[in-house]
Amino acid sequence: MLIAKRPQRTLARAAEVRGVGFFHGADVTMRFLPADPDTGVRFIRTDLPDRPSVAARISQVIPTQRRTAVQDGPAVVELIEHVMAALAGLQIDNCLIEIDAPECPGCDGSSRVFVETLDAAGVVDQDRPRQTLTIERSFTVREGDAVLAAHPNATDGLTLSYHLDYGQDSPIGNQSFLLSLSPESFRSEVAASRTFLLEHEAKALRAAGIGLRATEKDVLLFGPDGVVGNTLRFPDECARHKVLDMIGDLALLGMDLHGFVVAHRSGHHANASLVRKLLQSIEKEKEKEADPWAPPLPLRSDGTIDIQGILEILPHRYPMLLLDRVLELQAGRRVVGLKNVSFNEPFFQGHWPGRPIMPGVLIIEAMAQAAGILIASSVNRSGRAAVIASIDDVKLRRPVVPGDQLRIEIVAHKIKTTSASVTGVAKVGDALAAQAKIRFVMIDAPAA
Repeated sequence: MLIAKRPQRTLARAAEVRGVGFFHGADVTMRFLPADPDTGVRFIRTDLPDRPSVAARISQVIPTQRRTAVQDGPAVVELIEHVMAALAGLQIDNCLIEIDAPECPGCDGSSRVFVETLDAAGVVDQDRPRQTLTIERSFTVREGDAVLAAHPNATDGLTLSYHLDYGQDSPIGNQSFLLSLSPESFRSEVAASRTFLLEHEAKALRAAGIGLRATEKDVLLFGPDGVVGNTLRFPDECARHKVLDMIGDLALLGMDLHGFVVAHRSGHHANASLVRKLLQSIEKEKEKEADPWAPPLPLRSDGTIDIQGILEILPHRYPMLLLDRVLELQAGRRVVGLKNVSFNEPFFQGHWPGRPIMPGVLIIEAMAQAAGILIASSVNRSGRAAVIASIDDVKLRRPVVPGDQLRIEIVAHKIKTTSASVTGVAKVGDALAAQAKIRFVMIDAPAA
């Protein structure tokens, strides 16, 4: 679901970082410049004719090893993940970055220098909302032993978890790290975590002409006995740096992300694959919203829906169909349904012999079915079904017994193509029998 949670932000003034590229070894100067709303992050190659530029978006990512790179025509910029992490971690949405080399400076292998530079420049709010993608269903990327998954979060914001496991023989021990992302937590817990690799990997890269100007003072090198020529900033610095990389790569989404992202042994390629999946889900939802609605609800001339109409809308059948009639319907806003409670209900045989009482869970289920009618009045129901995701604030006020008529009243709080939330009450006459708040998620399912 796309929402606006905060204003867009950009730099208050220009800032500059100088350094050496880890992979190609060139001297690099980067200038961070304020940008207009909706610009996003864009790199400008000042060393090339006509100053070509490339947007920091997933659509521009090209295949590279051990780093993230973007390209648009002649404009190629590599090792952007630490810069993108700094911008995303500080919630800087719009920025032009002038760069005079094909890769960003490695600095100390972390985002710390970029964060300090951007903090010194200052950040200002802009008069345009920042779009946020709230994850409402799970997405998973698997690549061999690596798994990366994005799930709905219990609270607003982005939570990231990484489990690092290179096996028992690795000098890098198993590590796990969990972060609830905010500018403050990014600065203090992640920004200073550095790039790492095994000593024999570094030797192989140097033999191929890569990383000739990088030393063990610039990155964390692990030999058989641990870190070589350096000291750790955090006991779990490697796992923290993996989270830093995730933040930088997820920023290629071009919007904020609210959810819980869990990673096990994954890297840049899996991060990019997850971003593509998330964008594809947005496009699919837009297509569903653009599709013609399903045939109109089977309303009778008096505005009610009888049992035949209910059977057309809901997938439930005996013995779980608990709604007999819809008495009132205000599409997308309110519905009133009726449940006739007969002694012939199958649940009365065991609940309880000699004292038949309708189970409270079935009263809630009847309320959920009435809510299903209300949801169907607002979204395309073809091939979709509303499934209960949570039930809160349940209160059972009085017993419901054979001969009672349950009047079920449901009011919508939010109905979207992917989720819905309602409040419902069930009454016998004027007496309140039950009440609850119910949240639904939409799933693909055969039509009723």
